Amino acid sequence: MDEQQLAERYEPFVVRALEALWGKSRERAGGTTSLLMAHLLDTAAVAELLWDGFLARSTQAALDEIAGGPGRGRRLFAWLCGVHDCGKATPVHQRLWLEGAQAVRRSGMTWVESAAVAGVKSKRRWRHDWAGGLMVRELLASAGWAPEQVDWVWPLVAGHHGAFPSLRDVQEPGTAKGQLRGSGPWREVQRAVLEVFSRELGFGGLDELQPVVVPSRAMQLQLSGLVVMADWIASDERFFRGMDDLREVSVDASRERAASAWKALGLQRGWGALNAPAPEAFRDRFGYAPRPSQVMVIEAARRMKGPGLMVIEAPMGEGKTEAAQAAAEVLAARFGADGVFVGMPTQATSDPMFTRTRRWLEAIDPELAARVVLLHGKRAFNREWKALLENAGESANEAFRGVDEFGMDDDPYGVEPEVCGEQERTAPAEWFLGPKRGLLAPFVVGTVDQLLYAATRTRHVMLRMAGLAGKVVVLDEVHACDVYMSQFLAEALRWLGQAGVPVIVLSATLAPAQRQALFEAYLAGAGSREEFRADVPLPQGYPSVTAAWLPASGEAQFHVDATGSWREDLPVVVRVLPETVPGARSTREERERLQAEADSGVGDLLADELADGGTALVIRNSVARAQSLYAELRGRFGDAEVRLLHSRFTVARRADLTEESLRLLGPQTPRPRGTRLILVATQLAEQSFDVDADLLVTDLAPVDLLLQRIGRLHRHEGTWRPGPLRTPKVFVTGMQPREGREPAFAFASEMIYGRHLLLRTAAVLPGAGRVWSVPADVPDLVANVYGTDASLLPQAWHEAGEVAAREHSERDRARAEVARQFLLTSHGEHERRTLAGLHYGGSTGGDEDSLRAAVRDGDESVEVVLVVRGEGDAVFRTLAGRALSVNADVAPDVLDEVLGSMVRLPSKLTQSALELGPLPGWHGHPWLRRSRALVLDASRRARVGDFTVSYDEEFGLRQV
Repeated sequence: MDEQQLAERYEPFVVRALEALWGKSRERAGGTTSLLMAHLLDTAAVAELLWDGFLARSTQAALDEIAGGPGRGRRLFAWLCGVHDCGKATPVHQRLWLEGAQAVRRSGMTWVESAAVAGVKSKRRWRHDWAGGLMVRELLASAGWAPEQVDWVWPLVAGHHGAFPSLRDVQEPGTAKGQLRGSGPWREVQRAVLEVFSRELGFGGLDELQPVVVPSRAMQLQLSGLVVMADWIASDERFFRGMDDLREVSVDASRERAASAWKALGLQRGWGALNAPAPEAFRDRFGYAPRPSQVMVIEAARRMKGPGLMVIEAPMGEGKTEAAQAAAEVLAARFGADGVFVGMPTQATSDPMFTRTRRWLEAIDPELAARVVLLHGKRAFNREWKALLENAGESANEAFRGVDEFGMDDDPYGVEPEVCGEQERTAPAEWFLGPKRGLLAPFVVGTVDQLLYAATRTRHVMLRMAGLAGKVVVLDEVHACDVYMSQFLAEALRWLGQAGVPVIVLSATLAPAQRQALFEAYLAGAGSREEFRADVPLPQGYPSVTAAWLPASGEAQFHVDATGSWREDLPVVVRVLPETVPGARSTREERERLQAEADSGVGDLLADELADGGTALVIRNSVARAQSLYAELRGRFGDAEVRLLHSRFTVARRADLTEESLRLLGPQTPRPRGTRLILVATQLAEQSFDVDADLLVTDLAPVDLLLQRIGRLHRHEGTWRPGPLRTPKVFVTGMQPREGREPAFAFASEMIYGRHLLLRTAAVLPGAGRVWSVPADVPDLVANVYGTDASLLPQAWHEAGEVAAREHSERDRARAEVARQFLLTSHGEHERRTLAGLHYGGSTGGDEDSLRAAVRDGDESVEVVLVVRGEGDAVFRTLAGRALSVNADVAPDVLDEVLGSMVRLPSKLTQSALELGPLPGWHGHPWLRRSRALVLDASRRARVGDFTVSYDEEFGLRQV
């Protein structure tokens, strides 16, 4: 910086202070102190590169409008990012590092340490971020900014460490007596920090940079996430080493450093300026001409007059995924989105969608496939993801550090990444692989949980919203969201609607009330309203598409269309296979006897139906029922003809079994005549699971899920099937019909789904000689079961049905109320104009397990790593028998095997499992130091509290 110009504008004590104020200690800045002005300019320079090479066109356009016109948004964005740490020009920060504090004191800036200490201890926190919010609020107001502009800017500064305080929070504690914020000469120095920084970016003064439009609250949240992103990049000491001479500090010097960092990190945007796809693009992308329903969806995307919500309802196997991908391409081109997020109901369904998404993007541009991030907790065990990273010379057990206000590690699992330098990227930029950053990648496939987390009141939630904004969001199998998860889904749709994010929702079919709720949530967000009542038209056919958007007039616009399926209706024979259900007072022996009888009944059925060969899928509603049946069938048919798949295998074993199931029952696998194959599974096989079975046996489930399971039947044309199985058959079990009264249901089914929906589903099961016509009957079946017409139930069931309906309603109300405690915005606050106080009342824990439990209403189940140590064995061993050490130290070549031995325990074991911890040799390991070890004995058994569990490769984890 030009010393002469500074001397002409400011008093000598101000210049001396600017020469001393530190932003990063030399221990955290490569060995040389980093002056505060250097870090502010470094962050602004990074922001300029984010604008040039990362931001979506829609975001750029919105920022231009906020700043006052085309070409003005870039400089305002850089300023907003750079100013975040201005609060470090205060004693509350400068006193934290002894060496830096001494230099500041020598410059003439002082404070009373005893008062500062008293102020720090008076509150849970009052740090430089809150100080900066207070500073910016006061200095911008004094520069003539309009109050409504000041009000939305200061929370971006005060909240840049992950949580937004209220205006009352940012007031300096009275006990500090001005010694944390600083008084007297400190106020002149603070004004100078903002002025000098602003002039370096080309503004004449603080008054010149005032925005002209107040952005939406969603845009503010997105901006806040981008501020955090710029700050974290500019805090990387490998590229932004300390600079302690103010004469060397300048925006040009920062731009050189930022350019070097950007090149090394390899950050890339997604589509960029995407052109609207031509009519023949669908065949180019997917290898076949679009079906009528797919043409209908693409046309709907072209007709939308603004970003909005599109709901696609079509039967299994109709090609909803390809239709959504084609529509996403159209919407991205029309509304300036730069990428896509695809949310799936489970990790198991995310993995195949990762492959499909990469193929789609590769057909658009071969380079795009390498930019897709798989985002769920077990992605390291996905072979395609692992190969993608390893081909780029990286570890599949990836992580990257975050930083706190001192440049300190914010990620307890972080490891130092390698810099790619001149090497061309063949995988997503490593920066995106760290915690909380995955959604910032241009193309993301993951569980729907990742979207739901963005609707929770958690630290750094702004990073998640910054990742979703500027994309097209695609949510598959959305009917899988129950009433609890739907609270988070509605909250997320509100924010996405306000952010102008196009959203595409896929479902086999939706209950009318659920469809209505989705549109009202999105449109309420788009209109920045607490409530939005919309008359959502009902589709007059199936498959169908419903799209809505909110123009400036504020009156919702709809486009609704329907067409016929590309395949003829499939007549599905549905029969009940009764089983005797134990009563509430049954003994353990009685329950075991009845379960054995039920398993034997399924075995007799399969032996008869598969006498000439064929394939069968059996879906049980609990792991225990699946394991019990597998034992029976294996004894009858042998190991070669029966497979088991559920969630209590280790992650590595489950990945192998899933891959094997998809291969054996997939569309490309030849099936020798006369052979049999039976897959016993839990709900893992319910949706987005591309297998083709000749016969289905399933526990009773709500009708929409039952139809999803039926979607695994006769899925692919051209598959050979034995004569008796050429008509698809479904046998519904897990229920006991009772003369003159309502049926009884398996205990596990009632616990999961409740009696209300099971009763109404049982009531629509076809009688003898009748079939379901799929997909023609699907919409009416779902509407009837999820409706309120009591006459659906037989007269003898009415009393039980009324009780079940009342219990269902009360339970839903209670669950929704619990969910609201974790929502990002409380009821009644959706019309607020700024982010101030968004985190009032605290925030939910940010680790994956607690977040998942928060959005899925499950007891926070615990994952453990299984190791073996037999009596007299000197060392711990992996499940495969490889030796670790006496302390269980893990060598690099064994790490994947150890991590692959994770398994999630049943929720009833959670409290006991919380007492487990890492083994001695894991305490210093970046990936294992917080893992809980469950040590099995030589017989593969272990005690967890009052329970005994066992593990083997064939059955998985079992309670003994």
